[in-house]
Amino acid sequence: MYPYLSADLPGIGGSIKDDPEDFIVEEIPAYQPCGRGEHLYVQVEKRGLGTLAMIQQLARASGIRERNFGYAGLKDARAVCRQTISIHTADDSCLAALNNVDGVTVLGSARHGNKLRLGHLRGNRFIIRLRNVDANAVARLKALAQLLQSRGVPNYFGSQRYGIMGNNHLIGAAMLQRDFTRAIALFMGDARLINNERWRLAVNAFRDGDLNGALAAFPGRFRDERRVIHLLLAGKSAEQAFTALPRKLLKLYLSAWQSWLFDRQVAARIATLDTLLKGDIAMIHASGACFRVEDPAAEQPRADQLEISPTGLMAGRKAMYADTAVERELIAAEHIDDAAFNSFSAIKLQASRRPLRVAVTQLDWRVDGANAILSFTLPAGSYATSVLREITKNGASPETEKK
Repeated sequence: MYPYLSADLPGIGGSIKDDPEDFIVEEIPAYQPCGRGEHLYVQVEKRGLGTLAMIQQLARASGIRERNFGYAGLKDARAVCRQTISIHTADDSCLAALNNVDGVTVLGSARHGNKLRLGHLRGNRFIIRLRNVDANAVARLKALAQLLQSRGVPNYFGSQRYGIMGNNHLIGAAMLQRDFTRAIALFMGDARLINNERWRLAVNAFRDGDLNGALAAFPGRFRDERRVIHLLLAGKSAEQAFTALPRKLLKLYLSAWQSWLFDRQVAARIATLDTLLKGDIAMIHASGACFRVEDPAAEQPRADQLEISPTGLMAGRKAMYADTAVERELIAAEHIDDAAFNSFSAIKLQASRRPLRVAVTQLDWRVDGANAILSFTLPAGSYATSVLREITKNGASPETEKK
């Protein structure tokens, strides 16, 4: 469990997302469609569907290829989400077909000249209901809200990046270390965490070296696992078998490792999350531009106003490193080698900087009996779970019932 910024303040408890209506998120677009162009921008409200699953169904219903669709952000299935997608099509008649997809409602449409790309967002607005909160929720919320608004919210990625087994980052680390035997073992899963009987039998067989038994036990929907085993049975090396996985899956594992490494930096700096140190790389929130901090005392007033914040390393190619003890020690401990990021020809793991904290704005709340209703806005790329964990002080467990 990563440390809390508000560790000295008790949480309000409560449960999240008992019902999709308990978690409402609406995108704040980076720009508005101009009204003309080859791309149809469609605002939709969805329930019970993740963004990618929704696009698959919309493509099937409309007869338009999935690659013609664009989106600015990935949204959870267990929520009510209002987001905009783009469709490269000359025909507006597809809107009727989109409205026929279960769980999707078309709210409006307009045309624009370019495809909507991941990250084309200013942020997201959330309305969240916490059920069965503590009896002292009113007083606790007041203190927590004041702290988070003044100091910012730890910009953790959190457990959603690490997959249902909680080990995506470990697979990414094994890839960078070129230990593909370990990467495959982690990819197959940990039998101790698996409730699905056939999956557990397959993992145990694989662990015991019985590849044919593992292949027979894995359900048909485990296509990637079965493909790796087929390649191993055909005499391919661990590296050949593992790197034959879909490119987007391999990239996901490396991205998870990046996220895990960043979360460690947030945790290590939790006490100085809003304090600039000499050698920090600071980010200007309004523009995303970064600069090296030479005179912390001169820059600190801007940090106090949440105009700028220290950043953490998103490790990768062509990295800009901070000259701080925390970052130097982390790089040494993880044996970060720039050459490792160039070892996968089809995947370019590019370095960047990410602020250690973000501003939570328009934060409002009310307590209605045993429930608390929160509303707030976060910038693009940050997660509501970072706000909720500070407020509730609840832990979370990965879901391992099904893949």
